[in-house]
Amino acid sequence: MIQRVLIANRGEIAVRIIRACRELNLSTVAVYSNKDKDSLHVLLADEAVCIGDHKLENSYLNQQAILQAAINTKCHAIHPGYGFLSENEEFALACERLGLEFIGPKSETIALMGNKQKARETMLKAGVPTVPGSKGLVHTIQEAEAAADEIGYPVLIKASLGGGGKGMRVAYSKEALQSSFDQATQEAKNAFGSGDVYLEKFVENPRHIEVQILGDKYGNVVHLYERECSVQRNNQKMIEEAPVRNLSSKTRKKLYDASLNAAKHLNYESLGTLEYIMDKNENFYFIEMNTRLQVEHPITEGITGIDLVKEQLKVASNKRLPFEQSDIKIKGHAIELRITSENPYQNFMPSSGLIENLHFPGGNGVRIDSFIYPGYEILPFYDSMMAKVIVYDNTRDEAIEKAMRCLEELDIEGIQTNIEFLLEVLLHESFLDLEYDTSLIQQILENR
Repeated sequence: MIQRVLIANRGEIAVRIIRACRELNLSTVAVYSNKDKDSLHVLLADEAVCIGDHKLENSYLNQQAILQAAINTKCHAIHPGYGFLSENEEFALACERLGLEFIGPKSETIALMGNKQKARETMLKAGVPTVPGSKGLVHTIQEAEAAADEIGYPVLIKASLGGGGKGMRVAYSKEALQSSFDQATQEAKNAFGSGDVYLEKFVENPRHIEVQILGDKYGNVVHLYERECSVQRNNQKMIEEAPVRNLSSKTRKKLYDASLNAAKHLNYESLGTLEYIMDKNENFYFIEMNTRLQVEHPITEGITGIDLVKEQLKVASNKRLPFEQSDIKIKGHAIELRITSENPYQNFMPSSGLIENLHFPGGNGVRIDSFIYPGYEILPFYDSMMAKVIVYDNTRDEAIEKAMRCLEELDIEGIQTNIEFLLEVLLHESFLDLEYDTSLIQQILENR
C-alpha cells in the first residue's frame, strides 16, 4: 500500500498533488531547488528535500537526486506531475527497479508512446485514424522528397521524440523542403539528443481535440469525455474548455471508440490523453498520446465530478476503478485559463520579480490552482505559468461570462501578466461563436 508519496515537480501541479494526497491521508515529500525554498509546495508538504541548484539538470531533472530523496525519506511512490520527468521511461523504469511505484503507466508504455513514429504505428494497429505520413523515419532529403511526393504538400517534418512544438517544420513546396528538413532535424537533435524525424500531411488550421482516458491494473478502462484545446500559440495551450459543444454525435462516438481501442490495445494503466487534430469536416487524426496528468485536467474534473489525481493515486495503490463507463456523465461546461508571467503585447516576453499584491477571484463555480502568494518572487528559471483559473457553470455562455468576471477581478501586481490578452480572446467573435481553430491567436495578433 502507498502511504508516502514524493512529488517530483514544483509549482501549481505539485500543490495540486499534495492536496489530493492529504485528502487520501497520504503523507507527502516535496523536492525543491535552492531557489525554490519559499515555494508553496515546499511549505505544504509534510517534508521537503533540497535536491540541487536552479539549473534543471541539477534539480528537477536530476533523476539520481530525486530517487535518493525518495529512498532517504522512505517513500513508497513518486508522482511526477507533468513536464520534467513525467514521460521519461528511464526514470519510470528506475522507480520500478527500486520498488518505488511510479504514479503513471508502465515504463514500456511511456517508451512506446514517447516515440512518435512507434506511437503512430501502434495506433494504426489499434484502428485509430492517423495523419497520412511517411512509412517510418526519414533519414535523408532524398527520402523526404519521395515521401512528400507521395503524401502531397504541404507536409510537416516532425521529430520522432519529444514534444512542445520542437523539431517541427512545415514545407509548402519541394523548394522549401530542404531547409525545413535541415532545421527540423537539427532542432530535434539539440532538444532531444536525436535527429530522427518523419513526415506527415500538414492539416492547415485544424482544431485540437483530446480525449481523457483512465485505466486500472485489472484491464478496466474508461474515457472521461473530450476537451477543446485549440486556443494555443506555438503549440502551447492558453485556454481549454470541456466538453466540445459543436461536434456531431457520430464524430463524438468515433472519438470515444478510437480512444478506448487505443487504451485497451496498450493495456493502459493510470491517466492518459489521446490528442487529435480535426479538420473542418470533422475528420480527426491521432497526433500523440500524453502518458501523464495534463495541465488542463481540472476542466474534465469539473464536468464529470471525478477527482483525476485521486483516481490516479488509487490506481497506483492497486485499486480497481470505482465506476464503469455508463456511470460517468457530463454535467455543465468548464473553461480553464492559464495565467502566465509574460507580456503578450511584447511578443510574450517573460516577466519575473516580486509579487507585490495579489487577489484571486472566487465565488460559486470558481477554482484556482496556483502556487503564488503576496511576497513570492517569480523566478526567471522556470515555466511562466503562475496559476490556472477554472470556471464551471450550466452552459458555455454562462461559463464564458464567469471567466470574464474572474479575469476582471484577478489582480497580480509587480509583474507583467497575460490577463488582458485572455480577456481579448474570450471576447473574440470566433471564440464566442465556437468557430475557432488553432489559428485564432495568430489572427488576433495580426489584427492588432
